Amino acid sequence: MKKIIETLTPDLEDIFQHLHEHPEISWKEFQTTQYIQSLLEKYDCNIKTFEDTTGLVVDVGSGKPVIALRADMDALWQEVDGTFQANHSCGHDAHMTIAIGVFMHLVEKGLPEQGTFRFIFQPAEEKGTGALTFADKGVIDDVDFLYGMHLRPVEELENGAFAPAIQHGAAKFIQATVQGEDAHGARPHLNANAIQIGMEFFQHLNHIQVNPRIPHSAKMTTFQAGGKSTNIIPGNATFSIDVRAQTNEVIEMLTTKIEQIASMLAAYHQVAIDLEVGANVAAAVLDQDATRMMREAITSCVGGDNLKPVITTTGGDDFHFYTIKRPDLKATMLAVGCDLKPGLHHPHMTFDHAVIPKAVDILANALRQTAQVYSGKKE
Repeated sequence: MKKIIETLTPDLEDIFQHLHEHPEISWKEFQTTQYIQSLLEKYDCNIKTFEDTTGLVVDVGSGKPVIALRADMDALWQEVDGTFQANHSCGHDAHMTIAIGVFMHLVEKGLPEQGTFRFIFQPAEEKGTGALTFADKGVIDDVDFLYGMHLRPVEELENGAFAPAIQHGAAKFIQATVQGEDAHGARPHLNANAIQIGMEFFQHLNHIQVNPRIPHSAKMTTFQAGGKSTNIIPGNATFSIDVRAQTNEVIEMLTTKIEQIASMLAAYHQVAIDLEVGANVAAAVLDQDATRMMREAITSCVGGDNLKPVITTTGGDDFHFYTIKRPDLKATMLAVGCDLKPGLHHPHMTFDHAVIPKAVDILANALRQTAQVYSGKKE
């Protein structure tokens, strides 16, 4: 007799291919939402959609504990072979496929006597705002355990290996504007040169000092000033700053120092410098109980040789806002080694699709065992 996962594998391949070929960017995942709903409404489950946002939440089972699995839905907007388009280069198509597979696996095998399984298909992870929106909608208010997953690049995790948690860092993206007045190129004393202000801002960013034992960075990633007339000294500019830190505390320290730089330069040059946070994601706060359940599931499904230590990465994920909003929430993310290359967000990112059913098996095991252990009915 075939195992359930072997029976599901052809369907998972078709689901992944559909999602990969129909990418949608953040907050525009309309067809993706409808497609997932059409797949799961055939089952005896409760599906909740929202009038004001994309995404959906699907419940099966009943009672406590409530164990959730989150999958992000959005694609990136990026240049692929000279054309800008929606593109699944971060693995969200695989994440959705895995979550759908876990749902089918649990239903096909039969649900535990007690426990509610919630599947959260969340929009706009790439914007860093999807998790906050769903948290505000109450989708995790009654959740006891929250699991997630993310494909990992080959530099972090070899193919077929899995880690029970991902120690993501925090990230913040700041948009800045310098508002002054233009001046004639022959009269530099009549204005503050926005390019010079930008260069000074750049230098001060490079001299920020926080605890060197905690990985961090703050760097300017775009800068625009001036136009086609080369005899005009520009008084206005826009630029962006990418801020990273391995802890939430350090990224707040960096943010404060960046605000101080803006205030100091604005006062010195007598211009307005405005900062606006475009998006941000929180650093991971790992839970020992959730990580232990994931570790046991990995060992049970693929063996101890394929279990690796917690992955520490400078990348970010808005998944961790759920634990910021609910500090008592037990959460972790499965790290999936899948020969992913050349890298996440590369327009031609590829990975070994054979790991999808393995990840399904691990997560289905983790959800099932969590329900059995924490309902007091372990088999």
